[in-house]
Amino acid sequence: MKQHAWAVLIAVLVGTIGVACNGSGETSIGDSGPVGTANYGDLLELFLEFRSVETPTTNTGLPDYTVPAMSRQRDQLNGMRERLAAMNITDWPVDQQVDYHLVRAEMNGLDFYHRVLRPWSRDPGFYLQTQAGAGPVRGATVRIRNLPLDTERIVQVRRDLEMVPTILGQARGNLVDVPGDLVVLALHYLPAEVGYFENIGVAMQEHHPELVPFAEAASAAVVDYGAWLEANRSRMTAPAGIGVDNYNWWFKNVQLVPYTMEDFMDIVTRDDDRLQTFLALERNRNRALPELEPVATGEEWQRRKREGLEFAMQFLEQNDVVTIPDYLSALGYLGRGPLASAPQWPRPETDFFDQTGDREPLPELFHEFIGHYLDGQIVGRDDRPIRGTDRLYAIDMVRSEGWAFSLEELMMHVGYLDERSPRSREVVYWQSIFRTCRAIADMNMHANIFTLQEAIDFCYECAPNGWLLPDGYHVWYEMETNLRFPGWHSGMVVGKFQFMKLFAELVRQRGEEFELRGFIDDYLKSGRIPFSLIRWEMTGQTDEMEWLLSDGGFE
Repeated sequence: MKQHAWAVLIAVLVGTIGVACNGSGETSIGDSGPVGTANYGDLLELFLEFRSVETPTTNTGLPDYTVPAMSRQRDQLNGMRERLAAMNITDWPVDQQVDYHLVRAEMNGLDFYHRVLRPWSRDPGFYLQTQAGAGPVRGATVRIRNLPLDTERIVQVRRDLEMVPTILGQARGNLVDVPGDLVVLALHYLPAEVGYFENIGVAMQEHHPELVPFAEAASAAVVDYGAWLEANRSRMTAPAGIGVDNYNWWFKNVQLVPYTMEDFMDIVTRDDDRLQTFLALERNRNRALPELEPVATGEEWQRRKREGLEFAMQFLEQNDVVTIPDYLSALGYLGRGPLASAPQWPRPETDFFDQTGDREPLPELFHEFIGHYLDGQIVGRDDRPIRGTDRLYAIDMVRSEGWAFSLEELMMHVGYLDERSPRSREVVYWQSIFRTCRAIADMNMHANIFTLQEAIDFCYECAPNGWLLPDGYHVWYEMETNLRFPGWHSGMVVGKFQFMKLFAELVRQRGEEFELRGFIDDYLKSGRIPFSLIRWEMTGQTDEMEWLLSDGGFE
């Protein structure tokens, strides 16, 4: 089925898409531009104004996604985009031009939400706050980190809980042209939303019993919302995929990735060929060795995780890979939740990454601890007013996921698995092949070749060793992110490709002066911004930016 999926998608793409950039450039991007004056302060002022209207609200603070409110927001956006386009930035330093293009990408993101994604009017999951990691969600979400609450937080939590029934009532009028697969996803995750508010009610009983009725009302409103979706799902039949042209526009103008879906397919296909070949060679090399066995107890699982985190920091520092800051610690990472204690054992079910991690935890630990946690710690300390803020519209997804994913394999060549069983290298390739499966499913769903269920079935058949549960958490979550954040998993594979391209270009430029630690440190300090912008800053090459700024690109 995997080969068939590639063949069908390639047939759709051939002849419909132009070719992405090639060639080289200099640090300056062209000579033409608007005639006028503007400075960085003007950009910052416009950026803050844009952020202030990103979530429309009523006078009472209620998020407002009704047609009149969204129409007003779009008018505001159009005016701000005109002001941004009128800025002449030709003589600005590159770092300030990069910030300009971040603001431009975010405005393009909101424009894309209005024209194409329209989550407030086509995605029922938009109104479920527990699905925030897998797609856009409404404002005024209820977040409780520590109890008891102070007086100010009590008022805020009560207000946010009181809003839930009103917001879900508003959703019934907002949701039109709803894709059937997005309804399926919302209903699949509805119990998690109900449970979230039920848990808040339980937690409030000891410290703030006066808030319990509001949590119970919120939970009941979610149940009613689910019943409404069930009652109306027969009329919710729009296609879930955004289509090839929109997919390309999203990546060119919002994600600032200089490739089309056709290019993505080529990158993913070639990488899958490479991975399958390397895995077969590893398996042959290790043929006389025993297979890796999964960890036997929860306590052993916990011990291996803790030791792996300490090893990761020592390994990277000792091998001059990246500077490990004083504030990074295994304890700080473990305190975030599930790694702080042993999981239920034996596991109620064992999904794909449980199977790989229970055999060899280091690849996923490097991905999560160094790839995401260290990265997040650095970004969290970045006080630059534009670049240091959290990116909207998942503009950092390709850069963040590509970087973390690349560590699993690239650090293998630095030696992080050298003292482990040689079969540990097989885990790296299994995990990477599963990423190409998800990428293929992503593109086929957005080309409207696969339905959600067909994508789930494809991933089940494609995942190595039969380790993916056909109705498990992993496949549902990954396909949700694919549909609700277009290109998440194809972007992960392409992001790894972009990171390696940047790596190689700097090796060529610097020759014997290239230092791995200096490169990685500078890369992380660039911020969570698209690779095209990082590459411009670090190499001076402008060819990708010139293509991204061109009027053409797609014929």
